[in-house]
Amino acid sequence: MEAFFIFIAKSSGLLVLFYCAYYFLLRKETFFNSNRWFLLAGLITSVVLPFLVYTKDIWVDPTPMINLNLAQINISEPVKESFQINWNYIIITLYSIGFLAFVFKFLMDFKSLNTLLKGKKVSQQADFKFIDTTENIAPFSYFDYIVYNSSMYTVIELENIIEHEKVHSEQNHTVDVLISRVFCIFFWFNPIVWLYKKAITQNLEFIADKEAAKKITDKRAYQYTLLKITTHENCIAITNHFYQSLIKKRIVMLNKNQSKKRNSWKFCVVVPALVAFVLLFQIETVAHEKPQIVTTKSNLGGMDVFKITKTTTDGEFNQKTKLLKENFDITASFSDLERNSKGELTAIKIELKKGNEISKQMQVKGDDAIKAFAIIVSTLEKGKLTIDFKSDESSITDNNIQALSNSVAAGEKEIFINGEKSTEEDLAKLDSKEIESVDVSKKSGKTIITVITKHLTEPFKITDKEIYINGVKSNEKELSLLDQKTIDKVDVNTKENTISITTKTVTSTSNNGTVKTNSQVTTIVNQQEKPLVVINGDLASPDFDTKDMDPNKISSINVLKGEKATAKYGSDGKNGVIEITTKTPTDKDGNEKKVYKGYPIIKSNNSESSTTTQSDKKDKQLIIVDGVIVKDKSLGELDKLDIKKMEIFKGSEAVAKYGEKGKDGVIVITTRK
Repeated sequence: MEAFFIFIAKSSGLLVLFYCAYYFLLRKETFFNSNRWFLLAGLITSVVLPFLVYTKDIWVDPTPMINLNLAQINISEPVKESFQINWNYIIITLYSIGFLAFVFKFLMDFKSLNTLLKGKKVSQQADFKFIDTTENIAPFSYFDYIVYNSSMYTVIELENIIEHEKVHSEQNHTVDVLISRVFCIFFWFNPIVWLYKKAITQNLEFIADKEAAKKITDKRAYQYTLLKITTHENCIAITNHFYQSLIKKRIVMLNKNQSKKRNSWKFCVVVPALVAFVLLFQIETVAHEKPQIVTTKSNLGGMDVFKITKTTTDGEFNQKTKLLKENFDITASFSDLERNSKGELTAIKIELKKGNEISKQMQVKGDDAIKAFAIIVSTLEKGKLTIDFKSDESSITDNNIQALSNSVAAGEKEIFINGEKSTEEDLAKLDSKEIESVDVSKKSGKTIITVITKHLTEPFKITDKEIYINGVKSNEKELSLLDQKTIDKVDVNTKENTISITTKTVTSTSNNGTVKTNSQVTTIVNQQEKPLVVINGDLASPDFDTKDMDPNKISSINVLKGEKATAKYGSDGKNGVIEITTKTPTDKDGNEKKVYKGYPIIKSNNSESSTTTQSDKKDKQLIIVDGVIVKDKSLGELDKLDIKKMEIFKGSEAVAKYGEKGKDGVIVITTRK
């Protein structure tokens, strides 16, 4: 409906443009034939030009996306609003009433004309058909018919009238009248269109008067005939009738000298205005996100997904062709593209080739828009490539997934979900509506089940929504720092355009932007950009604070800023880099040594207290530092700065890895070398 209103507005504007150019510049000129084509061109342009939209494609960086667990999302139902008047429907109703009324009047005029011509005696002379009627009507022509009442005029007057109507018939002026009448039906609400129709009709009379006067010897007698016919106003609207109002203007134009040719420049005045119209209203800028390759890694190698939808543009196809060639040396051809009126793909043919190794084809053709599908390039062992087309998501249902799992139960199988090795339980938990494709293949006697989810290829966009974490308005960066395992509930309100996230334990934030954590949940608010910290060549964790370091253990500190930081560390160093080198403990002979006195106590940025285990557990747990079992449990404090990695194994996992020694748990510590 909005598109219809826009079209009407643009067409009306163009009609105003051409009418004003005619009225102010051309109306008093004697370029009657040129004026005729100018006015007709205005009508055609007002209809055609609004449909000629020039598309300007621009490529922008992809919108940042954050993946949330879609199973946790509850879509809030919009609150029903009170009754409101839909003005669009009221306007379209009023327009339709006027449109139908003028269509009815148009049809009645045709009926009146048919009644007048039906059953009358027709006299054929050359290309004209003359009808001498007894009815009291003004003479008129309709295509090759010329109708008059001979009893109402003298012989000379009738001769002048017939010469005039012959010009109308020869030059098909009836077409102009009908076209202008149709425009009055469609644009009945626009007063300019009625003035436009009057200008066309009047100019046609100027043409007929001028041509008829060339064949009549007594021009004065012709003008007297015009004056006499003004008394006969009974005529049919869709014909070229001899009587027209503004007889004075017709006589003035008949006696006016021919306009000078140099005045023809006035016809070109509309050209700059039309160019401005196109530049302002007919250029549509379409922003396309730069294509991304969605890549997942598994034990078998890599998997690259190139998704194709009904709205994929020619520019995006070119990008996919380039990426396939550059990254995999695959020659891709996208041909036989067909689109419907909405610009949606209805047909496509795809050919993929790589030497003698790969040759794949796929063709889709129909009346409806295509369903989304993907080209999946899998990198297997030793760099071997395989290509598959994945589509028909309607075949992926919960029952089909269960049947798929059961069908290969007897044999050995491996399951990969989005490239990660998974279990049957993981497969059973998947919501079938979130599955993009399922592929089953055989390799070395094993059944390989490969599942691609929509979550991988269509991440959940939140950039256009307001985000609230535990009731506090937050931004995308703060959301990205939130551990998804701590999310209890996500509510999406489509009416208010908001996302509300509730964590398992509510956290608070201090004034300086640091975090106080009540449980396993960590919410980061108002955190400022920090410089990158590198300790002994290794990147420190994002929450590392140099204030917790022991100055006595620091050998040197080097600070990099600006271009020096980005030149060495890339975009990660945009906020600056702090390079820290620590002192290495040595014995009396200068050899490196590591001394640990007591059970490890790890300092925390979030609390003044330290985290220790109970004394009875302390004596039983197995502690391994840099691969060496630590037997002396009375060791002193081990600073967090010295620890690069700590792993904790419990229960059956600890026993399986370290035997009976690990039955009470194992702590494995790796220090910075």
